[in-house]
Amino acid sequence: MLADAEKGFAGLTVPESVRATAFANLRRWWEDAAYAVYRAQLQRLIEQQRWDFLLDSFYRVIPFGTGGRRGPVGIGVNRINPYTVTTSVQGHVDYLRRHHGTGTLRVVIAFDCRIFNDLRGNYDRAISNPLLGLRSRDFARLAAGVYAANGIAVCSVSGDELLLSTPELSFAVRHLGAAGGLNISASHNHPDDNGAKFYTDYGGQPVAPHDEEMADAVAAVQQVASMPFEEAVRAGLVTWWSAADHDAYLDASLQRSIDPNARDAFIMYSPLNGTGRRTVYDVLVKAGVRVALVPSQADYDGEFPQVKYRIPNPEVPEAFELANAAARAEHADASFTTDPDADRLGVAVPTTTGDRFLTGNEIGALLTAYIIESRAAGGTLPAHPFIVKTGVTTELMTAIARGHNVAVIGDLLVGFKYVAEVLETLANTGRYGGLRATPDDFLIGAEESNGVLVTPALRDKDAAGGALLLTERIAQLKRDGKTLVDDLDRIHERYGYFAHGAYSLIMEGVIGLQRIEDMMAALRTGTPPPIAGRRVERTIDYWDERAHGPIKSGTDRASRNVVAFYFEHGLKITARPSGTEAKLKIYVEAGGRVERGQRAEIDALVREATLQMAEYLLGTLDVRLPRAALALSQLVSVENRVDFAERFLGELHTQLNSGLRTDSLVEWLDQRLARYGKDGRFLVAPGIRACLDDGQPDFIRHAETLRAAFQLAQ
Repeated sequence: MLADAEKGFAGLTVPESVRATAFANLRRWWEDAAYAVYRAQLQRLIEQQRWDFLLDSFYRVIPFGTGGRRGPVGIGVNRINPYTVTTSVQGHVDYLRRHHGTGTLRVVIAFDCRIFNDLRGNYDRAISNPLLGLRSRDFARLAAGVYAANGIAVCSVSGDELLLSTPELSFAVRHLGAAGGLNISASHNHPDDNGAKFYTDYGGQPVAPHDEEMADAVAAVQQVASMPFEEAVRAGLVTWWSAADHDAYLDASLQRSIDPNARDAFIMYSPLNGTGRRTVYDVLVKAGVRVALVPSQADYDGEFPQVKYRIPNPEVPEAFELANAAARAEHADASFTTDPDADRLGVAVPTTTGDRFLTGNEIGALLTAYIIESRAAGGTLPAHPFIVKTGVTTELMTAIARGHNVAVIGDLLVGFKYVAEVLETLANTGRYGGLRATPDDFLIGAEESNGVLVTPALRDKDAAGGALLLTERIAQLKRDGKTLVDDLDRIHERYGYFAHGAYSLIMEGVIGLQRIEDMMAALRTGTPPPIAGRRVERTIDYWDERAHGPIKSGTDRASRNVVAFYFEHGLKITARPSGTEAKLKIYVEAGGRVERGQRAEIDALVREATLQMAEYLLGTLDVRLPRAALALSQLVSVENRVDFAERFLGELHTQLNSGLRTDSLVEWLDQRLARYGKDGRFLVAPGIRACLDDGQPDFIRHAETLRAAFQLAQ
């Protein structure tokens, strides 16, 4: 079997060092008795000649980045499983002991509702697989056993009816004076994913160089000490987060209320089967707000079966499908959603022309305006008020703040841990850069990916506080017959209009990671051509140590792998690799003080600039795609976009011309597009719509069939 695997790896187009590492790791898991439970599945994968999959499972130890590990649950060192989770925890133990000594320590463990059922179908269900059915709770108990065996006490939640969200974990670490925290979650990722993310003693994720020191401690682990969870409980090393503690967390948001009399809005809320019932829902109920849950998405369910594409992400409009339908049926004023760990907030507003989905940038701007304008009018602004945002978050927040002489820390790297670092630095030193203030002067922190924080009692984003304040604003507007959409229009009139675009180039496997590196290298060695008719005026490379200070560590270097281009006439484009997934992200912004009639031009500019930048980056890899392939859902990988353009469209023509009935065509489509992801037809539907809009004759001839098969509106 091993000889077959070695021969199979030899046929893959990857560097020899990658093949050698993968084979060495696979051999260890094949021969070591500790991994004997996985041998039957490994044998089947080898028999099936799944060389790409096996290589990806073993070519590296899953990286410890952004404060922890996240990825697919599975067999191998590049997967989330009991081995990679417990070694991470042992490394965290060693890190804590190095910093806090041998005395009594406590950590808080949170977890979401995830369960591994191999929905991607990577393993043979007819063969024993010890990973099947593993829940986040199970990983949390394994982690608790490691902490306890090392003499570190654990606080968590008990019983199957309770989970603990990311924001409540951040609060709990501070509330209990714990040495750190652990969250078992993969946020909004696919249900087959999971992760282990670690928190500092101030309730935030570690930043450089501390994150690299923790990563080094994890990499140095040779042996893991552990005990059964039940034994840790009997030994008194596990305590429980109480109802009173939970109330204290809720009160942290309630204390930031601006208008307690404005609570007569009606909110339709979906936690997307995650932990948000304990955060957003509980906060709104305790505040006296009328809030209803979307029934099919209210209970904990780690497969997210009723969420479109099984992607429980409030950044994705499709995640609102059931919430918006329920809001219309019940005449709610708005729909709120949160991801499984309840740190991101999504908002949609019913209007006379349909449901208006709000972006993370718009949510941040609405909250910034409400907080600053209300407190300025009421004379309750603190002595040194300030807001915090990342560099790719809307400049509309900056315009609002500066319109009221509120300080802005607005050029942070992507990641809410940098917002937390600002608050912690101010708490410890009273200054951050040129700002002199304390956390009591904090008004709001935000990032474009639907993360907001409105209280200094936490050090991570929290959907609950943002939801409460937005509900107050909705109630105020409702009295005047207006909505958040009207408020956005008012904000644009007063402070300026900004449009935003985003695009993700998802890559697959080892080669995909190298392609991301190649694209970033191309941005550093050459200037992009004019984009949407605008030339580059200046470039900011966050690896430039002269401009941005010394790179503190390898993790700092990874976080600073960002290049921003400032084009003529206020167009800005930023590119960076994701810190948690194999994709390169593009952020586009343009705007300022413009006439109302110019808004459509800015929107069109941003759309075109976003696509042209994606085309330029792909071109550096000699990949050229038609616009229809670029129009596919951003959940579709570049490899599948190439397949769509070079093979699928031709095959579709053949199927259409063969006279297939619609139901037979749908059956073929579902099989053919299964590799693209769940609900493949819906993932490629925007590309089919683009082909129809382009007037391609063969598509126009079969337009009725295509609209039926892909459920496209006329």
